[in-house]
Amino acid sequence: MKEKISQLIANPRNIILLYALFAIAASVQAVAAGKKTYLEGGREYNHYNNYTIFKASFFHLKNDQDLYILYPEEHWDLYKYTPTFSVFFGLFAVTPDWLGLSLWNLLNALVLLFAVYYLPKLDNREKGLILLIALIELMTSMQNAQSNALIAGLLILALGLLEKRNYSLAALSIVCTAFIKLFGIVGFALFIFYPQKWKLILYAALWTAVLFVVPLAVVDYGQYMALLDSYRRMLAEDHSLSYGYSVMGWLHTWFSVSISKNIVVLAGVILFLLPLANLKAYKDFGYRYLLLVSVLIWVVIFNHKAESATFIIAMAGVALWYVNSEKSALDTVLFISAFVLTSLSPTDIFPRPVREEWVKPYVLKAVPCILIWGKVLWDMATWRPGRERGNDLGTAF
Repeated sequence: MKEKISQLIANPRNIILLYALFAIAASVQAVAAGKKTYLEGGREYNHYNNYTIFKASFFHLKNDQDLYILYPEEHWDLYKYTPTFSVFFGLFAVTPDWLGLSLWNLLNALVLLFAVYYLPKLDNREKGLILLIALIELMTSMQNAQSNALIAGLLILALGLLEKRNYSLAALSIVCTAFIKLFGIVGFALFIFYPQKWKLILYAALWTAVLFVVPLAVVDYGQYMALLDSYRRMLAEDHSLSYGYSVMGWLHTWFSVSISKNIVVLAGVILFLLPLANLKAYKDFGYRYLLLVSVLIWVVIFNHKAESATFIIAMAGVALWYVNSEKSALDTVLFISAFVLTSLSPTDIFPRPVREEWVKPYVLKAVPCILIWGKVLWDMATWRPGRERGNDLGTAF
């Protein structure tokens, strides 16, 4: 029985089919769910509100409207992405919602899936396990029509491309994440390991320039500058509104620590960089792989706006880490806590009173990821060159 399950997991076709079915199911569920309100007695909106925000932004851009103000007659909440993303979303906006939403969720799911399968030095069984561990969080993200699985996929894909010295597409992958959500720039830390850094920097600058000017195909220069100024103001105002499921939220709710978010992020950057002093480990793929894990978790736990649907990024990092960890008792306890509190806590497995009185107020969804990130930093700092067994990364399940 165990061998048969292992064979099912090791067959990429099974995982591809599962991911495609989940993407379609999330889309059908959202379209069929009807309307909902975000405030008691408030206006009703559809269950795929984020998709509606993205779609509306394309038409707002075409009509020379400000992307970064509220449009309560159309959708709930603000658009918080770049004008370039609005142009990109025109590919979906011109289709009926049922089709556009399905294509959007499929893109998110399949980019993540392809990125994991593109990683070197893991076998298909390990890759299948990684994708299965991430599946619950992926569903949460797709049910919210979010872009987070796409970001996770692009960051993971970047490492695979860097390993194969495809510097142009690796740079494009990371630049694309930054043009979706700015925190994607942390992925540029991966460049440190590879030769010909001038090429990487040049490609990154080139792709940044190309994507930056894309909106000029839709709006004139003056309107574009006005949009960028509005984007900057929206981000500045948005920064002070919440703590999210983050290190800042954890410190605030557990320890009543209320220090500047910028100071917390700066401390996070310093901690992120410290293990990179282990210069001799750079030649080992396992060490470079751990930096990818660190990036995926960092961009979530140090994001003051992190919400439940954001954690597909962090949980992808957790899955990558655990499947190829040494499986110590500590590793296993940390992984189980992440699977239960991070992935399962938003589901109906946890009774609503537990979610409302414990999980949300005490940001329990984030805590295991914070602890695992600390363990990843320790593993990187204490990495012994040549630790890998041949071309493998470590002991599998």
